[in-house]
Amino acid sequence: QLRLVESGGGLVQPGGSLRLSCAASGFSLADYTVGWFHQAPGEVREGGSCITVSDGGDENGSTYYADSVKGRFTISRDNVANTLYLQIKSLEPEDTGVYFCAADPSYDGTYSCLDDKYAYWGQGTHVTVSS
Repeated sequence: QLRLVESGGGLVQPGGSLRLSCAASGFSLADYTVGWFHQAPGEVREGGSCITVSDGGDENGSTYYADSVKGRFTISRDNVANTLYLQIKSLEPEDTGVYFCAADPSYDGTYSCLDDKYAYWGQGTHVTVSS
């Protein structure tokens, strides 16, 4: 059974850092385009970062970030551990919300991998940025 489980959320002070994890089971992350999405309270879910499926030459494929998170968010994929990560630094109150990881085996490059057109989703992990 294909499953994605996020972890690593919690309460963090502004300016702090956090690393979120997304453990995959039942499939190999290396064969899927993957992404992290953020849903702020009362807002729609938005794509923050994504990695396309590896083309064999680069373990991590091609990486993309939303303009709003460039320089603060780093997405990475460990194909051996079958886990997706999101490193966030300089956390801001606006980063508060639920973070979801997602995976899709059929991404074809005709749209942005930041769009939420993914087949499989985790249940989300909550992050609260507050002093």
